[in-house]
Amino acid sequence: MEEKLQLYDHILPDLEDWPIYKLSVGRRDFIEEINKHTLERLNEKYKGDFSELLSKTVYQERIRMRDKPWRVDPPKEQLFWKRVRQKLEDARKSNDDPLLKQSEQEAVYSITDRYSEEIVGSFVPKTYLQARKILTALFKRLLSKRGKKTKGWGRKEQLFHKIKIYGNIERIRSLARKGTIVIVPTHFSNLDSVLIGYAVDLKVGLPSFSYGAGLNLYNFGPAAYFMNRLGAYRVDRRKKNPIYLEALKAMSNLSIQKGVHSLFFPGGTRSRSGKMETQLKLGLLGTVLEAQRSLCQGKSNNKIFIVPLILDYHFVLEARYLIEQHLRSIGKDKYLEIRDDSKSKRKLLKFLFQFYNESSEIVMSFGEPFDVLGNFVDDQGESYDEHGRKINISDYFKLDNEVSQDLQRESVYTKLLSERIVERFKRDNVVLTSHLVAFTAFEILVKRNPALDLFGILKLPFEDCVISIDEFRQQLEHLRSKLRKLEEQQRIRISEPVNWPLDEVVEDGLRNLGLYHAKKPLKLTKEGDVTTENLKLLFYYHNRLEGYGLDAELHRIRSQKSTVTSG
Repeated sequence: MEEKLQLYDHILPDLEDWPIYKLSVGRRDFIEEINKHTLERLNEKYKGDFSELLSKTVYQERIRMRDKPWRVDPPKEQLFWKRVRQKLEDARKSNDDPLLKQSEQEAVYSITDRYSEEIVGSFVPKTYLQARKILTALFKRLLSKRGKKTKGWGRKEQLFHKIKIYGNIERIRSLARKGTIVIVPTHFSNLDSVLIGYAVDLKVGLPSFSYGAGLNLYNFGPAAYFMNRLGAYRVDRRKKNPIYLEALKAMSNLSIQKGVHSLFFPGGTRSRSGKMETQLKLGLLGTVLEAQRSLCQGKSNNKIFIVPLILDYHFVLEARYLIEQHLRSIGKDKYLEIRDDSKSKRKLLKFLFQFYNESSEIVMSFGEPFDVLGNFVDDQGESYDEHGRKINISDYFKLDNEVSQDLQRESVYTKLLSERIVERFKRDNVVLTSHLVAFTAFEILVKRNPALDLFGILKLPFEDCVISIDEFRQQLEHLRSKLRKLEEQQRIRISEPVNWPLDEVVEDGLRNLGLYHAKKPLKLTKEGDVTTENLKLLFYYHNRLEGYGLDAELHRIRSQKSTVTSG
């Protein structure tokens, strides 16, 4: 597998031609469309009876304001909800059913409009160009290895070399000219959105994508300034009521219909275990199906293309916090609450400093694009079924030869789409040397202690975690051979360093795993053997290669070795 080293010109050099800019110019009209769509969907769902819905929404919002207030919350929140509540109470006391129905409709519209105003962002070309310069300077410094020949803020060529891109970029660019791209990435770090946006802009040459940003991030002034002007839409995870969720889905649906390229994490949140996502959230994913059906109903030629994106880091800023959360969730009360280091400015600066000094690459693997039903597409955007036959996607939305809405049918399609994305996550994953050495070491410890469960392994004394370098190299070579066969079968991708001479693979993997964490997931002893200072972190990085049958390969090799020894 070869990395795409080419830098591409922008398919739309003028930012004012970008769909996200055009949407921002008509922001208020777009918000009205969201309001209308949301009300239509809620009327379908509740048959026009909003009494219980409003009571629960007002109650939940009052609890939110009391228990989880944020500085970034809209102004006069308490006054707004107090007025909504008072108007509804007055209408109920009147015993006038038409007046009550009208008041409820007006309340739902008022709440929806408030939510839509909060959700929808803006796009300012001048701010975008400023952000591009700032990020280029920042990443040049962080990802360019410092040395005698590297002065100041590093060299741009080094920066682009450190952000490695894999996949059929030419096809993705061609499809972006013919329809709307929806990128669905894996999610491991809070840095993901920034890195994806930067790479898509300057390495792939695509217009800016619409993406969701947690409303809590807007508490930080500089971040709020840029995100408010870069097309990000705000997501408030405190709000769980149906009105808010429908408004959020309406925004996604309608923006995609208008040709705005979109990015959202289908897993919903960062992977706590270090594994790639296998269960996806279907809410926003379903809006992609609805958008395509609406386009077919309107006889639009615009087509939506799904592009999986697998992010690969040698080390993750939040790894310690994330794996503790995962272990606590599966081990119940065995683990205490720990702080998320990604929210600490000191920890973040340390993390960025390590990138600057040690020069660890970041890998972005773009999967093969497909349509909203999971059918692969060619450069012209034509869809083909599993037998290679060209198909018309609108046929999948027809009933009695007419394209029609069928939410139950589309929910089935959404499930099939999620399965296709998960499949491509696994197939287009790129193995890094750090993944390979972590998996090898942890599985050796597992096979060495067959009577212990996961928590038993994690409690092993460190003197029992020493692995002879000869055994480690032998097992790693077996696993590398298995990975090469998987790559030949197009079931995984292997980065170039994994094919280096074995000693260099070990050195590179151990070096990258040890860059950031104070207690090393893996290191060499004074005697030259392999050991760990943090089994939980080793488990986290090991998990990236779960699901490929590699653990069974190690077990088979160990069984064969035992048989030969006993014979």
